Amino acid sequence: MNWEEAITSFELYLKLEKQLSDNSIEAYVRDVNKLRRFAESFDQPPCPDKIDSDFIKDFLYQISNFIAAQSQARLLSGLRIFFNFLILEQQMDTNPLELIESPKLSRKLPDVLSLEEIDRMIAAIDLSKPEGERNRAIIETVYGCGLRVSELINLRISDLFFEEGFIKVTGKGNKQRLVPISAYTQKYIRIYLHHIRLHQKIDPKYSDILFLNRRGKQLTRVMIFQIIKQLTRKAGINKNISPHSLRHSFATHLLENGADLRSIQLLLGHESITTTEIYLHLDRQRLHETLKKYHPRSKDAIKKNGK
Repeated sequence: MNWEEAITSFELYLKLEKQLSDNSIEAYVRDVNKLRRFAESFDQPPCPDKIDSDFIKDFLYQISNFIAAQSQARLLSGLRIFFNFLILEQQMDTNPLELIESPKLSRKLPDVLSLEEIDRMIAAIDLSKPEGERNRAIIETVYGCGLRVSELINLRISDLFFEEGFIKVTGKGNKQRLVPISAYTQKYIRIYLHHIRLHQKIDPKYSDILFLNRRGKQLTRVMIFQIIKQLTRKAGINKNISPHSLRHSFATHLLENGADLRSIQLLLGHESITTTEIYLHLDRQRLHETLKKYHPRSKDAIKKNGK
């Protein structure tokens, strides 16, 4: 099996059997193509089924100076899935990445926005422009529901169940979940729907997509990033902010106000509780306060019990 055949079959496998989203499939194929280009740089390029662990080590050495440890880890994860697929197809007996360790990653959390900073971002929106109401609804929806940017741009009008207080969100791997939506967030979506979107000329292909650009088409991920970056600058917030920062702030604020980790996991749509833990930020002062309040050996507990 040559590279082109292997990648085409792998892409079909991810789409039909694993039922991954287009973005995930594109990322995995991009990973494999990086290895393919490295293989094809040799005078006698090896086919995928001839790749061994030594070849993978040479590949990693070649790319280590060009991509960060986190990107390397994600790349290795994609390649492991590719070679497991080749084993499944009986093209290989063992996975060449079986004994290759991923680089150790630091758990660097994205910047968190305070509620005051989020309010400043919203106050920086120019509501005199048609896109102003849309952008306010976007910020309120991402922060109010903790959505990924891909979930936001694919949100449909038919996914809104306001009477029941939920929206239906399609997450990673096309997995759907119901996310509660507050009356506060609903209000700004309704304003956008009834006062802005209603008067747009809409491309029929995107008639059910909630948030549209000025041409009546679906917004892109890049456009959402640009909107948030511009608002961050206008609000004078000196942090590295992205749409994901609003999602992270959603989870952090829930935790700080007493929500349990399991509930936050379900709201974010994480399969593993471990993933949720990475998003959550507890400062040291709060940990000390928790220890003092609840541990039986703490001074506060001793004083409270009168001992």
